[in-house]
Amino acid sequence: MKKKTVKNNFNRFFAWFDMLIKDHGFLRLCYNNFHKIDDNVYRSNMPTPLRIKKYSKLGIKTIINLRGIRKDGGWLLENEACNKYNIKLIDFRARSRAAPEKEMIFKAEKLFKTIEYPVLIHCKSGADRAGIMCSLYMLTHGKKNPTIAKKQLSWKFLHIKWAKPGVLDAFVEEYSLDYKKTMIKFMDWVEKEYDPIKLENNFRSIWWVNRLVDDILKRE
Repeated sequence: MKKKTVKNNFNRFFAWFDMLIKDHGFLRLCYNNFHKIDDNVYRSNMPTPLRIKKYSKLGIKTIINLRGIRKDGGWLLENEACNKYNIKLIDFRARSRAAPEKEMIFKAEKLFKTIEYPVLIHCKSGADRAGIMCSLYMLTHGKKNPTIAKKQLSWKFLHIKWAKPGVLDAFVEEYSLDYKKTMIKFMDWVEKEYDPIKLENNFRSIWWVNRLVDDILKRE
């Protein structure tokens, strides 16, 4: 586990300032987008140290951070809290505005086989990357059909499919169509049939919804 810590109170103040103001964390104080997917998996937006303490009491053993290593205030505080409460933090970068890469899917499948559960999966807002990662969990480790997996990408979690992150919906939907025809297993489909470049080229978002998501809501 990474042993990065906030060195002193001065740095701690700026770490909190960075998380709450620059990273719009003050919004996440009002709504944490926390949901239980099954007995092993939870999802949320970027957690504060106080929420990590609370999650440790729920028995969560692992946190998957889909934003990757950032070295900003939020990441430093999260990493420090995970060390303090004996939770393993895994930095796993995922994208919200592009079709999932095959390599990323293979890594996610391997990750779900090796981590200690229960796990919390989060991105910034808990809407898009957390959604596709939970869908991948259901399609690989959870062995759910794509209709059930696609429900992880919904307005319930503040996911907006008409913007660029809707390419994630298109990904699950494309597999769903092939699954209904041939009952092909998900990882076989990824390896043999899935074409991320073609999927991206065929996907169309709505420009004004993109403005809302990118410029007003400041989603990643």
